[in-house]
Amino acid sequence: MKTRLRIFAPATIANLGPGFDVLGLALTAPGDVVEAELSDRPGVEIAGITGDNGVLSRDPRKNVAGGAAAEVLRRAGHSHGIRLWVHKQMPLASGLGSSGASSAAGAVAANELLGRPLNQRELLMSAMEGERAASGTPHADNVAPSVLGGIVLVRSYDPFEVLSLPVPEELRAVVVHPHCKVSTAEARTLVKNRGYSLDHIVPNLGNIAALVLALCRNDLALLGRSIDDRLIEPLRASLIPGFSAVKDAALSSGALGCSIAGSGPSVFAFASDDETAMRTGAAMQAAFKSAAHLESDLYTGKVNPTGAREV
Repeated sequence: MKTRLRIFAPATIANLGPGFDVLGLALTAPGDVVEAELSDRPGVEIAGITGDNGVLSRDPRKNVAGGAAAEVLRRAGHSHGIRLWVHKQMPLASGLGSSGASSAAGAVAANELLGRPLNQRELLMSAMEGERAASGTPHADNVAPSVLGGIVLVRSYDPFEVLSLPVPEELRAVVVHPHCKVSTAEARTLVKNRGYSLDHIVPNLGNIAALVLALCRNDLALLGRSIDDRLIEPLRASLIPGFSAVKDAALSSGALGCSIAGSGPSVFAFASDDETAMRTGAAMQAAFKSAAHLESDLYTGKVNPTGAREV
């Protein structure tokens, strides 16, 4: 049994357009790192946090990495204590699963330290408890791809079941994070208070099914057509300055599809090669600057196949 280790957990894109709370994808960068060691003191201790500008709590009941690690301890029935150091290497309130990455890293770190007593399902459910501290609901569309890597589908929450989907080799993810914030809690409240008609729901169901089929068939053109959200994007677009211009810029540059990453304000697009991905990203950044006077960060690359791992 190891006594100390470091776990990197990647950022994620949740929803992928039409798949609210059921689809997610792991990025190659950015991500968070959690250091963990066994302690003689029972329970979880947050020994330090870096990269958060003093925003995050060191109370393990309020810290997502601490909550996830504590749930691993509870499920494993161990009396060990665990000490954590959380290193934030991605922006908060970005729509890139910042809390999910820390939750995933905390859960995986604790499970590794204890000799992997939990199975995959139990590990994911432990990581979800960290998300509860961040947004009030233990959703898995961020933590599942952060733990597992790849592209995942949350088939059901009760009973809980997560499925890994095929990832086309040529697929490239493009993410632009503008230098502004959208609160996950605020974005979820906006959705919670809205009712929908069948005219909006049915197209989304078709697009989710087509998206899964596109991945299985390695059909990138169909994948792009499936990134069409009639439910959540129209609501959350109002929270992102310049979103319409950014989406237009992405599609005009050859992107397969484009939508909001999670709660936003980050915006993602898919491309079929590195050249198109870089061209699309540059156009999206230029649109944020011209339409909303916002600087931004750009991340491009393949889908992360491994998820959380020891570094």
